[in-house]
Amino acid sequence: MSKKHRAKYSPEVRERAVRMVMEHGAEHASQWAAIVSIAAKIGCSAQTLHNWVVQDERDRGARAGLSTEERERIKALERENRELRQANEILRKASAYFAQAELDRRFKP
Repeated sequence: MSKKHRAKYSPEVRERAVRMVMEHGAEHASQWAAIVSIAAKIGCSAQTLHNWVVQDERDRGARAGLSTEERERIKALERENRELRQANEILRKASAYFAQAELDRRFKP
């Protein structure tokens, strides 16, 4: 049973890595070449660093898509919506239970 290990990088490491890509991009043939080089130095995969760069571009408005703040807001709203649906389901079942109990009490001879 081997689970895929996912390394967690601090926000500071992510920020520094993205900044390095932006600052040293001109020294490489392409942004991807800069990403590959810098990812090897910080110990993450090139795809991970690429994802960080893309999200940073979204956060700065340089690329279309949801910013980190918008993604977190949507996630919170979805969680709240799920919790409210569960609460409504519990209340609906409780209401039906008590309504049935009231009917049973009224019609007993």
